[in-house]
Amino acid sequence: MGKLVSTVLVGTVLFLVVSSFTGAAVWMNSCDLDTLNPVEVGQNSFIFAADGSLLGSIPAERNRQPVRLDEISPWAPKATIAIEDRRFYKHGALDWFGIVRALYADIQAGRVVQGGSTITQQLVRNLYIKEKSQTLGRKATEACLAIKLAREKSKTWILNAYMNQVYYGNHAYGIEAAAQTYFSRPARKLTLNQSALLAGLPQAPSVFDPFQRPAQAIARRDEVLRAMLGNRDITSSQYANAVAQRNLHLKAGRLYSRIREPYFFSYVREELQRQYGANTVRSGGLKVYTTIDRRLQRFALDAIKRTLPYSSDPAAAIVSINPRNGAIRAMTELSPGNPKNQVNFASSARRQPGSTFKTIVLTTAISQGISPSTTYLSAPFKYDPTESGSCDTDPPTAWCPQTYDHSYVGPTSIENATLRSDNSVYARLSLDVGPENIADIAYRLGVRTDLRTSEGAFVPSMGLGSRVVTPMDMASVYSTLAAGGVYSKPMAIRKVILPGGKVDTEAGWGVPRRERAVPDWVAAQVVDILEKNMTSGTGVGAYFGGTAAGKTGTTDNFADAWFSGFFPGLEATVWIGYPKGEIPMTSVHGISVSGPTFPATIWKLFMERAITYAPFPKVFPSPKTSPVWTTHKLQYAMTGGYYSSSSSGGYSSPAQTTTSSGNDAADGFSQVPGPP
Repeated sequence: MGKLVSTVLVGTVLFLVVSSFTGAAVWMNSCDLDTLNPVEVGQNSFIFAADGSLLGSIPAERNRQPVRLDEISPWAPKATIAIEDRRFYKHGALDWFGIVRALYADIQAGRVVQGGSTITQQLVRNLYIKEKSQTLGRKATEACLAIKLAREKSKTWILNAYMNQVYYGNHAYGIEAAAQTYFSRPARKLTLNQSALLAGLPQAPSVFDPFQRPAQAIARRDEVLRAMLGNRDITSSQYANAVAQRNLHLKAGRLYSRIREPYFFSYVREELQRQYGANTVRSGGLKVYTTIDRRLQRFALDAIKRTLPYSSDPAAAIVSINPRNGAIRAMTELSPGNPKNQVNFASSARRQPGSTFKTIVLTTAISQGISPSTTYLSAPFKYDPTESGSCDTDPPTAWCPQTYDHSYVGPTSIENATLRSDNSVYARLSLDVGPENIADIAYRLGVRTDLRTSEGAFVPSMGLGSRVVTPMDMASVYSTLAAGGVYSKPMAIRKVILPGGKVDTEAGWGVPRRERAVPDWVAAQVVDILEKNMTSGTGVGAYFGGTAAGKTGTTDNFADAWFSGFFPGLEATVWIGYPKGEIPMTSVHGISVSGPTFPATIWKLFMERAITYAPFPKVFPSPKTSPVWTTHKLQYAMTGGYYSSSSSGGYSSPAQTTTSSGNDAADGFSQVPGPP
């Protein structure tokens, strides 16, 4: 049946694709190459903060040095073709075989894993600036223009133009700027390894950033080298020698001027490129007015520096959002050991959120009509659908969530378990409400990172924060709750003035995009518990008075620590961790870093100054609808206790529980590996 469905789905998609491109062919008489913006020296684009102060400029031609194809190392074009469009010299403008192959791979994977665009199509996309939508009509127009461009221009011209247009990351547009940026040498002197590295960057420049993510950059470079080997551009001996080189030998260039608030700046630039295309942003003479508040930026940086002042300290990032409209008010980070870091952890870094994700589980449960007063068992928990796993092996072969300090209170309410950040209760609750439902609520609240495993499944351990998200994801989630359950798409740009002084009103800049995510009574119930968490739960270290709500988060082995919280008029999410990977923070200033420690401190230091500039509203939205509680058969609420020879807090029965003051020291999940 699965194969039949896949076959039908593939056939349907292929029919639509063929139909769309057939439409494009019919439309050949209406698309015109004159609609392409010619490659020429343009004006710088300028980006401003909310107060009108200049954040920086996106340089035009002076930071992009076009070169002829014969002025580029022969390895670079070969590497580019091998990884981007290996049949470049065999097809016209469209690679039908590649389109079918990519569609089949995407459908098999259940997500986008391959692209079908040729180099010609990508070049047209960068040059085409009048139609800004991402509709099927836009795709058909791009295909039509690509066909006409291929008829008018030679392959050499198209390849040369593409390599002078494409973005390689770190402000480098075109192969010459990229060669200077990463290796301080002209493109004509690029080696095989250097060419392969650069050719792999355009797909995701920040993900494969060789300065900040050398391991990922090397893996991507090796992927390009394999493509070159498959394309017979290099011999087996050349391939073996190239992949054996594990040092990138980077030598950073100094081509570009300093940019203020670089992390937010890069976020805005990506937003502009999605709307207008790289060429227009780079040389279109735009004036861009953003939502960022420079004062809040300063408060955020000061809070981090006061808390983590030493060069050996981990990095920290803050994202702050206005819940009423989604405006990003602050976005900054600090890497004490690497002050030149250019990776935007606030919007791009994917790390486990720990117990901050429990708020999503709580929202899911309440939205299903499960009252926070419902009794659940606080005790060691074993989940083993295979019936062959164990909690006593190292590592466990079943899923065996425990509280951090191995202390339990027996039967307790969901609300109390939230204040204790009790993993054993939330593991049971995650199973009862269903991981698929948790993921659905997470997406509704604002998570934009895929929460599925590599096998495409939603697992119960997600409820304890095992799946990676970004600080922006969590900031959106908590901002939605602060707004009474209304999601606002994060907004960085208020207004764009086009060359000539005309305000772009078609793109929707500055217009909040809001939609209800959960009923208002659901949000109110969750916020009420998170308010109590600030005064009597794991969030007490962040509280400094007033109407506030929030939740801590700590991941396994103290690799990441979080605090997400809000006042009625402002939300802020704090993340702390080491940029190079999930390195345990077990001895920072003599303590293990958990959500209630440094993240809570940074949040407090930031918010007690920032709230002055976001004073309204004074209270959280009052729900207009009443709670709807329903009776549920909760399979795991009071089950799953087990004896453990290795746990000092082994559970025997509800009458023989160990009490404690909670889990304020740390609230991460433990013993997550296992079948789920």
